[in-house]
Amino acid sequence: MSLSYSHRRRQLEKLVAKLGISGGAEPQWQMLDLALTHPTISPDANYEELEFVGDAVVRLAAAEFLLNRYPQRKLGELAAIRSALVSDRTLAKIAAGYGLDRYLLVSPSAEGDKVGSASRLADALEAVVGALYLSTHTLELVRPWLDEDFQRLAAELEKDPALGNYKHALQEWTQARYKVLPEYRVMESKREDKSVVAAHPFPHNMRDRFIAEVWLRGEKLGTGRGATKKDAQQAAAKQAFLSLVPSP
Repeated sequence: MSLSYSHRRRQLEKLVAKLGISGGAEPQWQMLDLALTHPTISPDANYEELEFVGDAVVRLAAAEFLLNRYPQRKLGELAAIRSALVSDRTLAKIAAGYGLDRYLLVSPSAEGDKVGSASRLADALEAVVGALYLSTHTLELVRPWLDEDFQRLAAELEKDPALGNYKHALQEWTQARYKVLPEYRVMESKREDKSVVAAHPFPHNMRDRFIAEVWLRGEKLGTGRGATKKDAQQAAAKQAFLSLVPSP
């Protein structure tokens, strides 16, 4: 179906305007439509292939941005910042800032899955980036708007002693001090599990589905919760790291 005069085309034009893409090259509208089509809408024509491309393009765009923005920083530090910038959590935050969920075609059943909403947003943003890249085979339609988000988020990360990755920072600290790695214990929180609720009281909802504890040499250092096991581990590591490592 042609998108030339359709309601969908007008929707996509609004999104492109939000991204600040004006003048010069135009995106391939059919490809952009595909980038915002979830697999639950079509098992064959969906954003998965564009997401695959966009994953690499986002990393490239972040690398170019960081090399230009921080020419004096060590490559290890740049790699840590890039890792945080291209994480699903960060990409979902960027996508939410543009209201990408309003343009994403998704089945009602998947839309009701609130736990997976962040992952869907991150995937869709990567697919959009992939579509914009493939429209010109350059970063012409990507970096002008994505750089602004990277600049804001990188500035926040600079103030973070762990550069956004507390699990890695805690691991480095424990290895340097004790030559051992911290241990993570993850459990799934259930409303009916009274022992878990008593030990870790908080409003139980699907966004806080998992609880993680981080232990070192028989001592519990921190507890965290999150929608995924990874998020819960990061939250636990953050609590532990901030309690162990004094602020500079």
